[in-house]
Amino acid sequence: MSEAKAGGVRARPLSPHLQVWRWHLTLLVSISHRATGVALYVGAIIIAGFAAALASGPDAFNSYKSLLASPIGLIVLIGLTFSAFFHMANGVRHLVWDGGQGFQPRTATMTAAAVIGFAIVATVVVWAVALTGAA
Repeated sequence: MSEAKAGGVRARPLSPHLQVWRWHLTLLVSISHRATGVALYVGAIIIAGFAAALASGPDAFNSYKSLLASPIGLIVLIGLTFSAFFHMANGVRHLVWDGGQGFQPRTATMTAAAVIGFAIVATVVVWAVALTGAA
C-alpha cells in the first residue's frame, strides 16, 4: 500500500493472450463459440424484424422477404444456420464437461472436430432441403 502512495501504481503481470498461446483446434472452437453466440443475437434481431414486417402488412413483408432472399441475405441466413448448429453442438460438449468428462487433450480435440463437422453437415443438409423445395 505504501508503494502505491509514494511511487504510483505497482506494475502487475499481464495474463497470457493470443500471442502467447499456440493456436490449436480447441482454442479456435472456444473463440468461435463466443462469436456464434454474438451472431445468434444478430439472428434474433433479424427474426424480430421479420415479425415486425409481417405485422406491418404485405408490402413491408414482401420487401423484407426480398431482402432475405437476396444473395447477401442468403449468406447471412446460411451463416446463422451454421451458428445455431455450432453453438448447440458446442453447448452439448460443455454439458459433458460440466459432468467432469472430456477434458483429456485428445478427447477435447476430437470433440472440437466433431462440433465443427456436425455444424457443417447439418447446415448443408438444412439448406439442401430448403433450396430444393423438398420441405
